[in-house]
Amino acid sequence: MAAPRRTVNQRQGTRQHTDRRYTTTYIDGNVVRHIQTAPGQERQQRARRAQTVNTRRNRERATSMTMPYVAFLTVAAVATVFLCVQYLQLQALGTTYRSDIAALESTLSEAKLVNDSAYEEAISSVSMEEIKEIAVNELGMVYANEGQVIVYSSQDSDYVRQYNEIP
Repeated sequence: MAAPRRTVNQRQGTRQHTDRRYTTTYIDGNVVRHIQTAPGQERQQRARRAQTVNTRRNRERATSMTMPYVAFLTVAAVATVFLCVQYLQLQALGTTYRSDIAALESTLSEAKLVNDSAYEEAISSVSMEEIKEIAVNELGMVYANEGQVIVYSSQDSDYVRQYNEIP
């Protein structure tokens, strides 16, 4: 088997807009040489590695759970559960109150119907003629004469208070 062929070609050229010269090296074949780093690049790689180590430490610190953090999370979880239970109890109490109010409103409407029917029955059972007859014949009521009736009009209220005798 023949050894792989390795050729190195270098080109030099100038860019049109700058005066810098550059060199391009490429290899033909299946042999690739190892990348050699410049001395300045080694410092950059060490700094990147150190930064990676610091990043890893920070991530470990961030994911670690200390005792105060666990205590805080426990208190927060207990408080959340307590508030949720209180909220649900208040909601149940509100539902109970609404059903009680509905029952009381229906009882009130029934009582109003009974009261109205009793009032109508009382009004219809009494005749004004009958009352007039009993008042005149049995109790001795007499009708007022022209001079005995005094008309008083009040602008301030719906009723009159009498503190002295009207002349």
